[in-house]
Amino acid sequence: MAFLDYHRDTLAQKLDGLSGEQAVSRSTVSGLTLLGLVRHMTEVERGWIAEEFGDGYGSPTGVAELPPLYCRPDSPDADFDELDPAQLELDVATWRAEIVRTDAIVAVRSLDDTIPSERRGTLSLRWVLWHVFEEYARHNGHADIIREAIDGSVGE
Repeated sequence: MAFLDYHRDTLAQKLDGLSGEQAVSRSTVSGLTLLGLVRHMTEVERGWIAEEFGDGYGSPTGVAELPPLYCRPDSPDADFDELDPAQLELDVATWRAEIVRTDAIVAVRSLDDTIPSERRGTLSLRWVLWHVFEEYARHNGHADIIREAIDGSVGE
């Protein structure tokens, strides 16, 4: 959890001092934005932890029924595509709320708790947390490049 917190903090630092317009600027050829990455990681935390190990844990489907945040069947990439600079603070607050929810769920679960996965078989909470950690690590590399392109800031 300490390494996961480190990567969460690293992503948060990439937004420090930026305006909403800067946070949604596509300053690389990939089209990624810092706010898009935050929204994506919000979906990752929610989808892998809250929906699988949260309130719906042990339900017949094994999935918590949570309303969509950004992505929908008609817009599966809305976390990256439907950005509003005026929503920067709200989107960051939503991300932080999902982090709090993830941490609360992990605190009351065993790392050996499992969920079924059609694609990967049975997955433990330990495996899922590692996957979330990998997502942060990968996207923090993207965030470094994006932030440097915006204003020259470099760092972790």
